[in-house]
Amino acid sequence: MKPIIDGHNDLPMQLRARYGYSVAGLDRTTRPELHTDLPRLRAGGVGAQFWSAYVPSPLPEPEAVVATLEQVDAIYRMAAAYPEDFAMAFTADDVERAWADGKIASLIGLEGGHSLASSLGVLRMFARLGVRYVTLTHNNHTSWADSAAEEPRLDGLNDAGRAVVREMQRLGVLVDLAHVATATMHAALDVAVAPVLFSHSGVRALHDHRRNVPDDVLARLRDNGGVIQLTFVAPFVSPSARAWHAAASTEWHRLGLPSTDGDWPRAPFPGEDPASVPAWPADAPWSHPGFQSWLSANPRPVVTVADVADQVTHARDVAGIDHIGLGGDFDGTTELPAGLDDVSGYPRLFDELAGRGWSPADLDKLASGNMLRVLRESEKAASEPMWPGAGASSGV
Repeated sequence: MKPIIDGHNDLPMQLRARYGYSVAGLDRTTRPELHTDLPRLRAGGVGAQFWSAYVPSPLPEPEAVVATLEQVDAIYRMAAAYPEDFAMAFTADDVERAWADGKIASLIGLEGGHSLASSLGVLRMFARLGVRYVTLTHNNHTSWADSAAEEPRLDGLNDAGRAVVREMQRLGVLVDLAHVATATMHAALDVAVAPVLFSHSGVRALHDHRRNVPDDVLARLRDNGGVIQLTFVAPFVSPSARAWHAAASTEWHRLGLPSTDGDWPRAPFPGEDPASVPAWPADAPWSHPGFQSWLSANPRPVVTVADVADQVTHARDVAGIDHIGLGGDFDGTTELPAGLDDVSGYPRLFDELAGRGWSPADLDKLASGNMLRVLRESEKAASEPMWPGAGASSGV
């Protein structure tokens, strides 16, 4: 099997939330609270990872820009701390060079258009820093694009949103349609002249979740040349997991327990010990007796590798074998299928698909072949690529 290119991993968020952005210890599997470290990436066959530069969408946009820059910095520092294992990558050729050197290619995806602060200049600067995709929204609308998590307001994109999409594709930055409303998916595809991406989404025909992609959009990926990277998030994969999650949230609030989100954690101040930075309450107080009683009476439903394989297979059947990939969303969720508990689990999914008759050539396309093609086509379509080392635009 070829190395896997995964479309979405939130380890940078966890580094900020739990460790004050310290990148120490990733060469060892000593942190069970994380899904990701170097030994498990190697065991899972991950050859390239889009690291998510995520900050919450309710943040004021200027604050979001600063926090996103800190996330990008963390990705660079992580790669620099383990130069024998990670290599920053900005092109398809960079990815393949990393593989030839026995390294894991590190790419950057920016999760949420709020991090652009409605500025094409900010977009261009992130492109110069090596950001290779931007998710148009997260869980809130921007002024120019509708999110899947709120009632539609713009019928997808307004003129400013269409301008953002065009500029992204001019720069060679992939337009990521995970998290956006269905109308936004169609509006972006109407504008797109290069392949688009779903970095971590499911298929709606098997599970009618707002974060999943309907078949009419999957069918349009064939003409666009884009890729849907199927996610492992259990509530996106399984109706029973979604229902359990909703019921657990209801019980949590009924008991008056504190939010599991909390405030976005600050980064360390200059000269401050990262260990002294207050941690984000990313781990809920699950030990509360009342909630433990509810959990005992309402066990979490088991979601399986086979359930994920069903999603991948449906996407292949509708969009075509050339338009699928994987975006696990590790370290961005606590709800994962059995057997896909961390980044070491990818071979179990490939074994399941092989057992269903998938050919080695088709599994190679799923693993990385399709995403390498999308990267190359995006680079070819760009009039002024903006990753490090390329020319810079003087456009406004």
